[in-house]
Amino acid sequence: MRKIISYICILCLFLVMIYPTNVQALSIDDIFTGADDFLTKGGGQAGVNTTIDDTVLSDTSDFLYNVLLGVSMIVAVIVGMVLGIKYMLATSEDKADIKQTLPAYVVSCIVVFGAFTIWKIIINMIQ
Repeated sequence: MRKIISYICILCLFLVMIYPTNVQALSIDDIFTGADDFLTKGGGQAGVNTTIDDTVLSDTSDFLYNVLLGVSMIVAVIVGMVLGIKYMLATSEDKADIKQTLPAYVVSCIVVFGAFTIWKIIINMIQ
């Protein structure tokens, strides 16, 4: 098994070494002219509205927030139920193992719901 892995690693290293790369060095002036060209092309065409509608952006953000929050709540409740059922039906050795997983479960819930809270606070501050 180790021979196969070493052959694959050597083959990958060989392919990386012989793969042709095309590196272009640009000056600062080239970068700024490219950026200016990008901005003028995106500046708008006749009859095309290039402004962002705040209500559409807000509605999309609210929808995404609600969907992700709902999914994370469902997952957190299901994992909590599974851990609780396992704890009730477990032997004393298994209960010790389940108790070791509880801090990770609590921390993950705090991280997930804290992230959603921070997201909502930022959105409300922007508006």
